Amino acid sequence: MTQIIPVRPDHADAVALILELDAVLTLDYPPESRHGFSVDKLVRENVHFFVTYVDERPAGCGGVLLVEASHAEIKRMYVRDAFRGSGLGRLMLAHLEAFTRAQHITRLRLETGIYQTAALRLYEQMGFKRIAPFGPYWNDPVSICMEKVLEPLT
Repeated sequence: MTQIIPVRPDHADAVALILELDAVLTLDYPPESRHGFSVDKLVRENVHFFVTYVDERPAGCGGVLLVEASHAEIKRMYVRDAFRGSGLGRLMLAHLEAFTRAQHITRLRLETGIYQTAALRLYEQMGFKRIAPFGPYWNDPVSICMEKVLEPLT
């Protein structure tokens, strides 16, 4: 059974997933190009965080930072290797979009790296378009910013 459960970013399962993600990103990106929030910053910034469980095993995670009334940002989205290709990334992304819509926010943004080819493919398939750097991001050659305009709730 697959479930997406809201958790605090400092929950043990969330921390383990975030540390795995950091280890993966460290292999391909220099420190100045790794923009992921630490666990402490996720908590401090009130990021709404979720863990995907498959048969009660933590398989992936993702969060949403409500930036302002006009937009939100996806933070720390990750699926463990053993669960890749099973649709969990798509499931989490749809969940984060639905959560964002429920907050009456109609623009969802993200930043990711150029070497995250599976993630980029998923984001594009799910309707995200490349945009210029926003907020704290700059024109980094290994960074890509994207946005999706969400249909408002009726």
